[in-house]
Amino acid sequence: MSSVRPWRDIARRKSRQIMVGSVPVGGDAPITVQTMTNTLTSDPVATINQIRRCEEAGADIIRVSCPDVESTTALPKIVKAARVPIVADIHFHYKRALEAADAGAACLRINPGNIGSSERVAEVVRAAKANGCAIRIGVNAGSLEKDLLEKYGEPCPEALVESALDHIKLLQDHDFHEYKVAVKASDVFLAVGAYMGLAEAVDCPLHLGITEAGGLIGGTVKSAIGIGNLLWAGIGDTIRVSLSAEPEEEVRVGYEILKSLGLRTRGVRVVSCPSCARQGFDVIRTVQKLEDALSHIKTPMSLSVLGCVVNGPGEARETDIGVTGGGNGKHMVYLRGVTDHHVSDDGMIDHIVKLVEEKAAEIEAGTVASMDSLHGKAA
Repeated sequence: MSSVRPWRDIARRKSRQIMVGSVPVGGDAPITVQTMTNTLTSDPVATINQIRRCEEAGADIIRVSCPDVESTTALPKIVKAARVPIVADIHFHYKRALEAADAGAACLRINPGNIGSSERVAEVVRAAKANGCAIRIGVNAGSLEKDLLEKYGEPCPEALVESALDHIKLLQDHDFHEYKVAVKASDVFLAVGAYMGLAEAVDCPLHLGITEAGGLIGGTVKSAIGIGNLLWAGIGDTIRVSLSAEPEEEVRVGYEILKSLGLRTRGVRVVSCPSCARQGFDVIRTVQKLEDALSHIKTPMSLSVLGCVVNGPGEARETDIGVTGGGNGKHMVYLRGVTDHHVSDDGMIDHIVKLVEEKAAEIEAGTVASMDSLHGKAA
């Protein structure tokens, strides 16, 4: 059956599926959004509080760093409190991986080559198998093996792919196949090239990310370009947007990337204009207030906020609820794409929030469907 909107179709790369705790990754499972805590894992109260904020933002999987015994000692309490699977971030100390697996981590993030001897890798694999842990192989352009840097002269896509394949072989030699792989770089071109090469070489799930991407604005742009390019090409099964910002911001940006490509839906998709002298109300401040006031809505739906009638009616036709600026402080409200009533400046925010909440309740109850044009109109 042909698609109604073929220009929006994304053919996802076929990958085998693994389980990270109760969350499927790869295959035809939804692309998951991850983040990482920045609290001391040895402080379970602070870490759990941050995990809770990330869960509320929509995180599917959350990673915590386990650099010492104090961290893995606190891990059972953290795992028990979390509502989503917890990934233990391990680098050089293989015993931390053993402790994390026993503590209930759903996945171990390691570089098998950094763990040590084949015997130590075998121990980690045995612990992972015994506890039902997946493993995420993490290759990073900033920490490539010395022999690969000498071979290629610098970090390049081929070097990252070769490193990943070497690490994969270490796990496969021990008959372990519940793994996903990341080949991250802070350079967008390098990361995209590496992922594209790896996607052709393996069938395992791929964890996407542009590492050390930067602050909230710069990092969001870099991540949207890099991760977005790969997702558009059908590559990627789980993502983490690495920002020098609070982890819940990483989750929000990750969802926005997925929403813009129609790959995941969560919450209100806002269509709004940049504003100009034609605006009938303060669009920028209105959108800011609405986004804050609607952050609790998890139901996928759409809202258009346009300052004037140039593009307002056209955008409103494609969204569940719309508001277009008019003269004398009177603005037109659209419901399901049809003009419905006017609203004045005074109380407009509260009025729109009430309409969105009511519409979300109707969608959740199944009495109406969202007519978000990005994800297909309601019948």
